[in-house]
Parts: sequence; C-alpha cells; structure tokens
Amino acid sequence: MTTLYWYSGCSTCKRARKFLAAHDVAPTVVELKTDPPGSATLADLHRRSGLPLKKFFNTAGQSYRNGGFKDRLSLMSEQEQYDALAADGMLIKRPILDLGAVVLVGFKDAVWSEAL
Repeated sequence: MTTLYWYSGCSTCKRARKFLAAHDVAPTVVELKTDPPGSATLADLHRRSGLPLKKFFNTAGQSYRNGGFKDRLSLMSEQEQYDALAADGMLIKRPILDLGAVVLVGFKDAVWSEAL
C-alpha cells in the first residue's frame, strides 16, 4: 500500500500529488496538520528511509523555529524527537511517500520517478 503524508496547504505537496496522479499512483493520503502519524509510525518510516532523523524535521517551518529545535534537537533522544514530530504535524518535513520498501522524504521529480 502506498501512503502519502502531506499538508494540503503546501504547494510542494500539491505538485507531488499531481506527479503521482500523472503516474497512475493513487495513494492513501494522510493530512499531517490534522492527523500526524504517531511516534511508532515515524520511527518505522525513519528506519525504512535510511535518512538521518533530522531530515524528517521541517527546518524551514514556524513550528521548528518557534519551538527552538535548532538548539534543542541535538540534545533530544530519538524517542523525544519522534514524540515531538507526532505531537505537531507541522514539524514534519513534507511530503513523505511510503512505498513499503522505500520511504521518500521531500519531493524531487527525479528521485520519485526512479522509486516508482
């Protein structure tokens, strides 16, 4: 099953959805702002992505800046980071595409084309 974690107000997420539609991919869609994934789901996505956990943080967002995560992140345990992401979906880098064996964070045409 393919899942797209996105924020409906994000232009990059909208481009990603159009990209998926053009490639005949109809994912289950999860709205990050109102229904963020839990910490266990985030831990699983992180593990399968192979990326550093910091890549899951929307470092350009207000939640990141207002929460002081630039200074706090290196002092937080992995579990504390998962819990922070799960508590505020706007902290999560978007979109996230879960293809099962592959998890992509952020949208890049070339990377997504190769994964599909």
